[in-house]
Amino acid sequence: MQLSHSRPVASAVFDEPNLVSAAGLVPVMGLAARAGLRELADEWLSVPTDKGANAGLKISSLVAGMVAGADSIEDMALLRHGGMGKAFDATYAPSTLGSFLRAFTFGHVRQADAVASRFLINLAVNTSLLGDRDGTQTVMVDLDDTIVQVHGYQKQGASFGYSGVRGLNALLATVSTQTIAPVIVAQRLRKGSVGSPRGASRLITDALALVARTHLAGRPVLVRADSAFYSHALVTAARKTGADVSVTVRMDPAVKRAIASIAPDAWATIKYTDAIFDQTTGTWTSKAQVAEVPFTAFTSKKKADQVPGRLVVRRIPDLAPKAGDGQGTLFETWRFHAFFTTTDADAVTADQTHRRHPIIENVNADLKASALAHLPSGVFNANAAWLVCAVMAFNLTRAAATLTGASTLAKATTATIRLRLITVPARIATSARRHHLHLPRAWPWQTAWSALYAAVFTPPAAVT
Repeated sequence: MQLSHSRPVASAVFDEPNLVSAAGLVPVMGLAARAGLRELADEWLSVPTDKGANAGLKISSLVAGMVAGADSIEDMALLRHGGMGKAFDATYAPSTLGSFLRAFTFGHVRQADAVASRFLINLAVNTSLLGDRDGTQTVMVDLDDTIVQVHGYQKQGASFGYSGVRGLNALLATVSTQTIAPVIVAQRLRKGSVGSPRGASRLITDALALVARTHLAGRPVLVRADSAFYSHALVTAARKTGADVSVTVRMDPAVKRAIASIAPDAWATIKYTDAIFDQTTGTWTSKAQVAEVPFTAFTSKKKADQVPGRLVVRRIPDLAPKAGDGQGTLFETWRFHAFFTTTDADAVTADQTHRRHPIIENVNADLKASALAHLPSGVFNANAAWLVCAVMAFNLTRAAATLTGASTLAKATTATIRLRLITVPARIATSARRHHLHLPRAWPWQTAWSALYAAVFTPPAAVT
């Protein structure tokens, strides 16, 4: 592809009042309206003074800007270009939205959490965001935190944490199954130096309570987390709701003793990196092996507070050379990776299921590539509210993709969905006091975009 020589571009003038750069916001915000975003924010938010007036419209504006690609307060200006005023009402200036966020207290952030949870439930009612209602698959609730890097010295709560990066800590919980992509069900912004487990039990309680209010209620639930979250508070919080747990453990003396007690013939070879399937024997040729052993967690607690379960242990050869070694070892040494689980699945299946936990890392990366690329304010609570809006924008974008009928879009990243469905340029024409969108001819994803538009704006069939 190269610039045309026969018809060179002679000039460029910003003078077209009827163009919009993100026509996909029309059906997406139509879906947000159907899910009651504005009404929920008006009902639950009580931000004081004139800065908190019309909370529903301001929250909707923030979410719309993030869906369209905004990752800072200044970027919210994209809601006020060309013909946006014809397609949308109350498109606020960035300064107004910034003042609104800075008026938040911690209590208002928790109110925004209430809006986000109810908005997700409504999205699940109007779309297949959480899969089919008659499904029976296990619901995976994954927990993880991530550091959002910040710059400058005016960010409240910013400090150096476990990653060695100066920033703020975002704690997230996602829900997924084998057929649906992860959806964020709970979120919390914390100071940068906080330990990973802090507040995790409360967050997982909120996440599981939300799952119980959706059509996923009644299905088996498995909470997965890494070793940073292995604690009595988290495990018991999950178990009280009836959920099982699968949590990586630290190699403390009790865990090492349990691993040492595993019989040599108890190890089963598993499919792992670079494994080869032997057609003759029907087995995998691999260096990785897995075994299980009964294990009671938190034995330092009184007996009623101890949690019985199993340790599932995966071992792989330790190939890292040690400094000072003069020759190879006489026998093979292993590296062990263990997790505590309360499920009944066999060791191989439990290990496969647990190793899918890093799916939440894709969500962290997705947010950081979109609305969470920056935490735009120096005020901590404003950034916490920004995180909640970013989560609502993420879930709304994912829900809109499910209405296209395209399975690839339903599991695509936010950037892909935005490219194909949201940031589609269009010209607004008016006829008989009605607006019409004229989109690019031969748009590669025209079918998906049209399916989304029809799903949002076509009235449901009358019931006879």
